[in-house]
Amino acid sequence: MSFHSMTDLFMQLGLASDAESIASFIHSHQLPAEVRLCDAPFWTESQRQFLTEQFKADASWIIIVDQLNESLHEDAVKQQ
Repeated sequence: MSFHSMTDLFMQLGLASDAESIASFIHSHQLPAEVRLCDAPFWTESQRQFLTEQFKADASWIIIVDQLNESLHEDAVKQQ
């Protein structure tokens, strides 16, 4: 199993992948606790499909996808 970085994931999703852009994306796209990562309204259909497939397949991307999920729910977790 290969391991991917957050930079790799953002590149795969077609998003700006430098550290500042990743931090800005995470900060400005916080999700409520009840919204699943794959259901977030800001994904394109191809991004949503990629993320959904990674969860279903428990693929090599799943570790970093899970980290993104946790990062995007960080504010919701703090509020609980």
